[in-house]
Amino acid sequence: MPVERFLPTKGIHNLRDYGGYPTRERSRVKTGLLFRSGQHFDATTEDLQLVDSLDIRTVVDLRGTSERENFPCRRSESFSAEVVFHDGETASSPPHEQAAGASITAEKARQRMIALYTRMPVNPAMISMFGRFFKALDARNGGSLVHCFAGKDRTGIAATMLLHVLGVQHDDLMTEFLMTNEAPTTEVLLAQSLPRLEQHYGSLDEDAVRNLMCVRPEYLDTYLTEVTRTHGSLDSYLEGVIGVDEAMRERLKTRFIA
Repeated sequence: MPVERFLPTKGIHNLRDYGGYPTRERSRVKTGLLFRSGQHFDATTEDLQLVDSLDIRTVVDLRGTSERENFPCRRSESFSAEVVFHDGETASSPPHEQAAGASITAEKARQRMIALYTRMPVNPAMISMFGRFFKALDARNGGSLVHCFAGKDRTGIAATMLLHVLGVQHDDLMTEFLMTNEAPTTEVLLAQSLPRLEQHYGSLDEDAVRNLMCVRPEYLDTYLTEVTRTHGSLDSYLEGVIGVDEAMRERLKTRFIA
């Protein structure tokens, strides 16, 4: 039975269930427990009611302090989840908001994203937050939501790492990563991001915007290649840097695999 990935929202970009994938052990990641999205700054009342209905007890907010202050997430009056966040910046600034001169071409936009994924494996704040992400899922029951600004880069890597730990194979990891490009709420992200981009660069052509706002296979490949180059494998990186040992792997599999 196909998984209904995207949840219907008007002010939250890219809200979806990233469970349901088959694993190497011929089992399947549970659905209804693992959610991801962009920020909830423009969430409507109906969106907040939907979030409440998901029984999300843990929110991992991968944004930095300035992002949270400039784009505070809306919450319902009944919101009671524990929010895990970093006290400081998790990146110099989101890639879709960075300023770097008077103009940006499609190729410069692509290179900017490649640089982001090259730096992410050694970014101390992101290492800390990915570790806290795993610890929260290991320690807390109920549903969880991981998000950043756009729900595609930092969030995409978090989802990739967790699904890998659960035994999901590479092709499905890439499918999940690229599914962001199919989100039916791109206008929400554009409304939050384009004014700042245009303030820095003036008008941008469609290819430059696409490279900044979407994801490409080479973005995830860059991250995985860099991790493998420096640590031998993603598994070694997860254990030695992020702190996901074999005992935690088994607990996570018990909790999230049907």
